[in-house]
Amino acid sequence: MTWINTIPLHKAAGKLADLYRRIKGPNDVVDNIMMAHSLRPHTMEGHLALYKATLHHSGNTLPKSFLETLGLFVSIINRCGYCIDHHYEGLRRLLKDDDRAEAILAAFNRHRPQDAFDGRELAALAYTNALTKNPSIIAEKHVNGLRKAGFTDGEILEINQVVSYFAYANRTVLGLGVTTEGDVLGLSPSSSDSEDWSHK
Repeated sequence: MTWINTIPLHKAAGKLADLYRRIKGPNDVVDNIMMAHSLRPHTMEGHLALYKATLHHSGNTLPKSFLETLGLFVSIINRCGYCIDHHYEGLRRLLKDDDRAEAILAAFNRHRPQDAFDGRELAALAYTNALTKNPSIIAEKHVNGLRKAGFTDGEILEINQVVSYFAYANRTVLGLGVTTEGDVLGLSPSSSDSEDWSHK
């Protein structure tokens, strides 16, 4: 599951037990990425809040499926199998179109997002690629390019935060050896309520 010790649900107490109750999915499963934080519940709480705010908050205006797409692209660039597996399944569920999901995955695996996207979505993926691979090259012109493609500044912030969140999540997983063993793939929060962290 991870290269460090973790505390399973049945042995959790106090704040950790409360957090597990808030996030557990079907059959009382807690995703391994969250269980990896179990020795420091305060970092789990921060991770959960960031995840919910960037991907699943009612204040976001970009389609949830596109935000999930950005996260999948970051994870493929970073070669994070855990997040690829989880978020590809999440994307399939959101799109309700397996052929489209497969076409996106194939294009990303070829590092050719232009095979599946065009227009403003392709502009967002170019920004995603640059910010993930070489963040120090990002300049104001990149943000201006997103504006010219039709994104509002609030939407640009959403894109930036999803890309940044997945950089964090990928490194959490890759740096601690987190696997999908025992996880239920493709779950997402039950509601857009920022206080509801339950998963389905």
